[in-house]
Amino acid sequence: MDSEQQLRNEILERVFRIYQLREETKEFIPGKTRVHYSGRVFDEKEMQALVSCALDFWLTLGPKGSEFIKNFLDYTGMQYGLVVNSGSSANLTAVSALCSAQLEHPLLPGEEVITPALAFPTTLNPILQNGLIPVFIDIEEGTYNLNAQKLEEALSGKTRAILFAHTLGNPADMDFILDFARQHDLYVIEDTCDALDSRYDGKLCGTFGDISTFSFYAAHHLSMGEGGAILTNHLPVYRQAQSIRDWGRACWCQTGEANPNGACGHRFDHKYKNLPYGYDHKYVFSNIGYNLKPLDLQCAMGIEQLKKLPLFTEKRKQHFHMLYRALKKYEADFILPRTLLKADPSWFAFPLTVKPEAPFTRRDIVSYLEEHQIETRMLFGGNILKHPAYENIRYRIAGSLDCTEQVLENTFFIGVYPGLTEEMLKYVIQTFEAFINQH
Repeated sequence: MDSEQQLRNEILERVFRIYQLREETKEFIPGKTRVHYSGRVFDEKEMQALVSCALDFWLTLGPKGSEFIKNFLDYTGMQYGLVVNSGSSANLTAVSALCSAQLEHPLLPGEEVITPALAFPTTLNPILQNGLIPVFIDIEEGTYNLNAQKLEEALSGKTRAILFAHTLGNPADMDFILDFARQHDLYVIEDTCDALDSRYDGKLCGTFGDISTFSFYAAHHLSMGEGGAILTNHLPVYRQAQSIRDWGRACWCQTGEANPNGACGHRFDHKYKNLPYGYDHKYVFSNIGYNLKPLDLQCAMGIEQLKKLPLFTEKRKQHFHMLYRALKKYEADFILPRTLLKADPSWFAFPLTVKPEAPFTRRDIVSYLEEHQIETRMLFGGNILKHPAYENIRYRIAGSLDCTEQVLENTFFIGVYPGLTEEMLKYVIQTFEAFINQH
């Protein structure tokens, strides 16, 4: 009779064979095969990890989640972290944690958070969802990051935090931002969802601020299908983030905690106002929270993905530079992406802004690329304030939003992700050349 281990090994070997069969049928046909802007990049290791975890049938967050976050903390050098079910949930949890009444100096409703008007909705939404007031500033042309020189103009007596993304993996001016934040005693929240493995002055993005967020959506640098993470070096902030992720409960026991007295050792010894002495600590709620945990299945895949991250980063950089060298000759028509001197991006994508004097519009070139099976995307919401959802929010604008408006009207991006091949990128370059020659 076969043992369980023998059967497991046979299943995993069959999974490997399925992966091989699928790879053998892959073929790129220029003009017919879709050139995606991003996507999952994996091999049999991720498939086997997912199936093996499913065989264990630990459905909720558990040992694989603990293993992944330990490895992620080791990689980043941060002290505390937790996994969540998306980068959007990471942003919600991070901002909500800083609003927790359990902190000494929480953010309070009506206080202000400086943030760029060029934003993805779920970077902005947690500000609004927590009753805070966004103060919008413009971005820099070419880097697409918040213009740090505009921070002073945005400052008021109500300013408590700066929340921003490293746009498309391009690091923002962390020297200026951190100096400004220290000078005015502001929280710094880094949205690193598009910038995993990017560095500023040799230091990883997501390791500068008070709290940082990451996304492991299928399109991002590391994929769990869905998923995200929060990192911080501040234990009180971590405790509140964990509480908010886990229904708002007061205890910090891990899912499936085996210790009958809980992680603190005093599960039945606490006394809370309005609750009887010894009320089970696992069922005391100190924050208004959610259930934002991922599945252990996702984390099993993430463990294998993290091992590949250095290779993914190398390929992203290679693809970006190949496109940059080829498209530089069209600078008369496009604003090409640029970086700060200390920035070393692991690019999420390749942004281009059509200049007003170009003999074509963004719509012209995007339509042409899409017709030739090359995926494009707008740069997030452009000016997020122009979207229907935000017509009636409370906010301030500091200065003009000229560069943000330029993005709204004229910017798009194409892919550089590791799943692209040299053959695909050459086709992209040839398609640009054909379009330019027509105009």
